[in-house]
Amino acid sequence: MTRIRHLSVVVLALWIGLPAQAQDETEYLAVFLQGKKVGHALETRRVEGDKVITSEDVSITISRMGFPLTVKTNDTSVETTDGKPLSFESEQLLGFVTMKVSGTVDANGLVEMTSTSMGAERKSTMPWPEGAIMAEGLRLLTLEKGLKADTAYTTSIFMPSLTQVFDANIVIGDKRNVDLLGRVVKLTEVTTTLKGPALGQVTSTSYVDDDMKMLKSVAPLMGMEFEMISCAKEFALGDEDVVELIGAMFVDSPTRLNNLSSAASITYWLAPNAGAEFTLPTTDSQTVEHLADGRIKLVIRPVAASAGGTFPYEGNDPGLLAALKPTRFLQSDSEEIVALARKAVGDTQDAAEAARRIEAFVAEYIENKSLSVGYASAAEVASSRQGDCSEFAVLTAALCRAVGIPSQVVAGVAYVSDFGGHEGFGGHAWTQAYIDGKWVGLDAAFKSSGRGGYDAGHIALAVGNGEPADFLNIASTLGHFRIEDMAVQTAR
Repeated sequence: MTRIRHLSVVVLALWIGLPAQAQDETEYLAVFLQGKKVGHALETRRVEGDKVITSEDVSITISRMGFPLTVKTNDTSVETTDGKPLSFESEQLLGFVTMKVSGTVDANGLVEMTSTSMGAERKSTMPWPEGAIMAEGLRLLTLEKGLKADTAYTTSIFMPSLTQVFDANIVIGDKRNVDLLGRVVKLTEVTTTLKGPALGQVTSTSYVDDDMKMLKSVAPLMGMEFEMISCAKEFALGDEDVVELIGAMFVDSPTRLNNLSSAASITYWLAPNAGAEFTLPTTDSQTVEHLADGRIKLVIRPVAASAGGTFPYEGNDPGLLAALKPTRFLQSDSEEIVALARKAVGDTQDAAEAARRIEAFVAEYIENKSLSVGYASAAEVASSRQGDCSEFAVLTAALCRAVGIPSQVVAGVAYVSDFGGHEGFGGHAWTQAYIDGKWVGLDAAFKSSGRGGYDAGHIALAVGNGEPADFLNIASTLGHFRIEDMAVQTAR
């Protein structure tokens, strides 16, 4: 049930702290989580004529209830020597699944992208985000601004692995004595705050020498401390520890919840931790109210799917049309997905009944409830028939889109009475489908476990198309709030 898009957040934290190298070389960094070495990162920069090629490689290994999972990514950006984007490529290994995406920026600022998964290619186009820079552009900007204390500036950073732009606010601080694996060095503190549509806010603190070389970076990750420290190649690539993340992915519940299927609604009062900032989405089942005392009043009242709705959707609402399109993680136009969707829906013409049938079909279809999967697309789940909650969610969303029902993947936390010895609200993913004018929650993973599906014990933190970036808000939110109180209203 419980999971998180670990790699996306790790790569994000790494990317905003990578060294601004002055010449062709490879920089090695050891990656630590809660003080344990869990992986390594390296950056390579080389100049070829009028092009600068920068590659960032990350590899980390974590554990979920004793299941080790290694995730890797390689991002390569190609830019002109003055920092203009030319092309990019990213390859991500998420458990047993490999995803690739590449893009070329033409003279008119149009990006031709190709995504590859399981040997199948998907092509698309997008305009290059105005003003966005990549690795070399960021390096040049940091060199231009320098290290004078209190210098502050903003920029937009495009991350190839997430194919998304993040707004960055960078502030230069004072020099401090910094511990580098036992060696204390005086370095300049640089604080970078990233914001994105599904991210909320992530702040990283880096420490650089007078040549602008980053030697250490620290960022929060689900209430834990994520560190990168520049070091010798042999240490960076050396032995690693194992960190169990399940406990970090839970929010304590002030009281035990029983018989959630009878709850018409639950009101939650959330209290942000000191200095924490985060965002929560409003959906048809979730309303968010910011109180004068700084707390958040959250009401979860699950919308029921009413009979009589039709499909496929034939309206012109841009948001709903976007929720019908195939994506690189929701391949709703693939032959196998279409065939499964038709099999699931059968002969019904009612949208609510079709969605219920899809939810029940996916609950039975995924046979191996495995925590060993990093993150799989719908097509990969259709083939492997394994995964945990996010695999249930992406397959459900893709099947809905395949028959013309707008759908989205929701990332958040959901209440469980016992998961690996933990009780409370753990990281989770589910689906919402647009039925007869309302977004209705579907949870094939919980239905598969016998719980019944979506209920008022689900708190949404982000809504999107199943892209890894959509899950970033979980990592930037978990550990930043607590549930102080809640009130359950039972169905009459």
